Amino acid sequence: MKATLLFKSRPLAAVLLACLLLSGCFGKGKSKSKLPDLSQSAEPDKILYEKAVADLQKGRHEIGRLTLQTLINTYPDSEYLAKAKLAIADSFYDEGTTSSLTQAVAEYKDFITFFEFLDEAAYAQYRIGMAHFRRMEKPDRDRTQAKLAEQEFQTFVLRHPEHKLLPDAEQRLREVQEVLAEGDFRIARFYSLKDTDNARRAAILRLSEIVDRYPLYSQADRSLWMLGDALAKNEKTQHLAPRYFTRIVQDYPLSSYVDEAKAQLVKMNVPVPQPSPEALARIQKEREMNREKAGLVRRALGMFKTGPDVTTAAHAGKPNLNPPSEGMAGESLISGNMSVSGTATGGAGDPVSTVPTAPGAAATTTTPPPATGSQPPVPDPAKPVDITQKSKKDLEKEKKEKEKKEKESSSKKKKGLRKLIPW
Repeated sequence: MKATLLFKSRPLAAVLLACLLLSGCFGKGKSKSKLPDLSQSAEPDKILYEKAVADLQKGRHEIGRLTLQTLINTYPDSEYLAKAKLAIADSFYDEGTTSSLTQAVAEYKDFITFFEFLDEAAYAQYRIGMAHFRRMEKPDRDRTQAKLAEQEFQTFVLRHPEHKLLPDAEQRLREVQEVLAEGDFRIARFYSLKDTDNARRAAILRLSEIVDRYPLYSQADRSLWMLGDALAKNEKTQHLAPRYFTRIVQDYPLSSYVDEAKAQLVKMNVPVPQPSPEALARIQKEREMNREKAGLVRRALGMFKTGPDVTTAAHAGKPNLNPPSEGMAGESLISGNMSVSGTATGGAGDPVSTVPTAPGAAATTTTPPPATGSQPPVPDPAKPVDITQKSKKDLEKEKKEKEKKEKESSSKKKKGLRKLIPW
């Protein structure tokens, strides 16, 4: 009986063993066909690059970057070297996290350093600006990323004025400058609500920065009005106010502040200018693009967004390409020292400041007061200085300070004695 069972089971075992061997052979052959044989290939760098791109497209960024780095280290003279470095930077950019965007900026800058004359260098410069743009915060928060984005987009516009990405870069620059101007405007509005001299000075500093650097700002006309009004309330600076009322009429002819600006110019005996044709053309183009205004609902929903709202940014006009100055633009306005070209005047002997008016109108001239921080006046030799009187004052001052110190030391001694002898 046992012999019969053993005889019947042997053929079955043989069949199973043969199937396993055949499947193992076919399986090994199939797995080997998936792996590229770089040793027999005529273009191993191309195979590595295509494999890395396929991994990156499927979201396997770390594997793709490792393959690309292998290509760069193994084949330093490959024609795919530039593409590999750019693909590594793009992989970090596509991840979108804070750390990966920071790494993407470093990789893009490294690419520009080594491949400055390639057409892809402009693309890398644009992506650097976009990496900072994606990390921008709201206007009332940290402005570091917004300032970096402004700088990088300005670099792109100046270096690549004929690139196909130029319209996108200019629009992003307008949006960045809208955020920066909005931050300055909120600070200026806060100070303008306080009717004090110090608060008015702080408001003038911020408002002058807005109107000089960001003429495309959605509330530039309101900033001009607030600046002119703040200057008009001070006797030392009221002669500078007409230039900003004039700019409202010339550069923002459809603003709601035009009538009030004209009334102030008439009150100050300054001719009312005509609207600028360039400004009218820009406003007309802006209206065709349907520039949006932030409503109540949008402002409420914006509280839940991490980034800034840039829907109010302009879509027409050239953005400012000049870097910000080291000093605040309104420092000369506070003391009333401003020349016709907008530069600050100094102390004695400097030319008088003139207020620009409409073309063909006579400019008003005023003598500037002495600038702060100027050299002290030289004493008149005809009036000798009383040295004895000065020495007496100094002696009296030293005597008072000595008496004050003695009183303080005696009071400290009494307190120490009270601690030792409470009664």
